[in-house]
Amino acid sequence: MWKLSGKAGDRPSTKQVLYSWPQQGAMQTAVVRCMPGEPKLTISFCLDGSHKHMLRDQDEPVGKVLTRIGHNLTKNQGKGKKKKRGEEPSERAQPAAEVKLLFGEEPVQESMVNSEAWRDGTVLCVGEVRYAVLRNAPTFTSAELPRSLMAGFPVCPKLQLEFGNMEDCEFTWFKETCIEHCCCVLGQEDTSPTLPFAVSGENWVEVGSGRVFVPSNEDIGSRLQLRCLPKDATRNGLVKELQSEGAIEAGPGTCTFDTRHLFTQQLMQWPELRVVSYNILADVYAQTELSKTVLYPYCAPYALELDYRINLIRKELSGYNADLICLQEVDKGVFEDSLIPAMDAFGFDGVFRIKEKQHEGLATFYRRTRFHLKSSHDVVLSEALGSDSLHSDLLQNLSSKPDLKEKVLQRSTSLQVSLLQDLLQPERCLCVANTHLYWHPTGNTKHAQAA
Repeated sequence: MWKLSGKAGDRPSTKQVLYSWPQQGAMQTAVVRCMPGEPKLTISFCLDGSHKHMLRDQDEPVGKVLTRIGHNLTKNQGKGKKKKRGEEPSERAQPAAEVKLLFGEEPVQESMVNSEAWRDGTVLCVGEVRYAVLRNAPTFTSAELPRSLMAGFPVCPKLQLEFGNMEDCEFTWFKETCIEHCCCVLGQEDTSPTLPFAVSGENWVEVGSGRVFVPSNEDIGSRLQLRCLPKDATRNGLVKELQSEGAIEAGPGTCTFDTRHLFTQQLMQWPELRVVSYNILADVYAQTELSKTVLYPYCAPYALELDYRINLIRKELSGYNADLICLQEVDKGVFEDSLIPAMDAFGFDGVFRIKEKQHEGLATFYRRTRFHLKSSHDVVLSEALGSDSLHSDLLQNLSSKPDLKEKVLQRSTSLQVSLLQDLLQPERCLCVANTHLYWHPTGNTKHAQAA
C-alpha cells in the first residue's frame, strides 16, 4: 500500500507530478543534485508537511544552509498564530529547531562548503526528524502521461531520467474505480488487509507493471495512475506518481493493421530484416481545409485529430516487430513528445531531420539490439544537385527544361542517411536512406529528385 501526495480531491493534469518521499527505516530521504562545473546545487526534502527545493551555491559554507532550514521551520510553525493583546514578541518567539548534518555520529564542520558536505552517508537532522542524504540519486527530471488514452492501445509515458538506468526502473500502473465510501483517509490507516486504498471516493487498483500499459475495455471510463521508481544498479531515487487528466476512452475496434500484425508476430532472424516505411501525415497538413474537404472528406473530424491518430500509429508500428522504421511527414513535436517515448519503450533509437523552412521532416528508427548508429548524414537534394559533380549530366538535362529545373531547385526535399553497424555481425554495415520526394500532378519533379 502506498500513499498519495497532495491534498485529497486534487486532480492533477498529465503534466503534474506527485512526489512520494520514501523513508529508509526510521529516516526520510533528502536528495542532493551536485554536478562538477555548475555553480549551484539543489537540496530537496519534505519538511513540516511541505516540499522544500533549495538552490544554494556549491562553495557556500554548509552552516548557512543549516541555519536557513532552521529559520524556515520556525517561520512555518509561527504562521497562523495571532499575537495576543499585551504579548511581547519575546514571549511568542519559538526557539529555532536544531539543525545539523552528521557523517556517522560526528557533526560535519559548518565551515565545509556545500559541494563537499552533502554526500552519500551523511544524515540531515532537523529537530527530531532525520534524513538520509542521497547525492545525485536516480531522478525522473520530467514525467508525463499522454493526453489521449484508448482501450486496446499502448500508453507510453514521456520520461527523462538522470543518474539512473531506464531498464532498472520500476513502473506500477493503477486505475481509478468509483466506490461508495472511503476505505482509508489520509493520515489514518485501515487495519483490514483486504480493503484497497482510497481517497475522497477514489479507489486506485493495481492493474499492471512495466513501462508500457495497454488498457482493456474493462478500464473504459477510468483514469490511470503511474508510479515510477527511478533506479540504477545499486540505488533507488524518489518515486514520482502521475495521474492522467482524462479517462480511458473506447477504441475504434478492429483496425486494418490488426490483420497485418498476424504476419509479423515474431522478430526476423539474421540475416533477414523487416523494414517499415510509412508516411504518417503531418498534423500541419491534416488540419487544413483542403485535407478536410478534398483530400480526406471521408474521414470523421475526430479521425484527423492528432491525439487520436498517434494512438493508432504507436500501436501499428509496435505490432510490426520491425528492425528498421522509416517515417515521413513527422512533426517535430510528434517526434519528441510521442514517438521518442513510445519507440524507446519498444526498443528503438531514432534520428530526426526536419525540412528547411517547414515544421515536419524525416525520422529513422532502428532496433537497438540489432544496430548501432555509426554516423548520420543529411543531404538537401537541391544543394547536392548544384554542388556535386556526380550530378552534372542531370543538371545539364534539367537546364533544357527551365520550369522543371526551377521547381527542383526550390524544393527543400532532404535525404536522411544513416550508417548502421550490424551488432550481430559487427564487420557488416548497412546504409539506410530515408526521403520524401515531392509530387506534383503536372510535372516530373519527383522523377528528377529520384534521379
